[in-house]
Amino acid sequence: MKIEVKKYLFDIQSSINSIEDFLGDKRNFFEYQQNKLLRRGIEREIEIIGEAMSRILKMQPDCKIENARKIVDTRNWVIHAYDSVDDVVIWNIVSIHLPKLKIEIDDLINTFQ
Repeated sequence: MKIEVKKYLFDIQSSINSIEDFLGDKRNFFEYQQNKLLRRGIEREIEIIGEAMSRILKMQPDCKIENARKIVDTRNWVIHAYDSVDDVVIWNIVSIHLPKLKIEIDDLINTFQ
């Protein structure tokens, strides 16, 4: 694996960890929805995850991350369609998809250390 790919995997891991830190143990959708700073922070981390994934796919198109293309598409949606970002969709990504991605990223990083 190229060193650049490992760097991007670490960037993704760091963004996932940041989102977890932002939310803490108490995860409440209504608090998330009412806290603009929290929403924007999480959206920014999703942008970083998507950009890092895009760069990985350019270097390693056969990347073994299950939803790699969807992750990039989500990044594009958050950035380019900022006025239609849906809090429910972002919350579902954070609650359902991010834990799975974290496992995949951690496994890939551990495989190449």
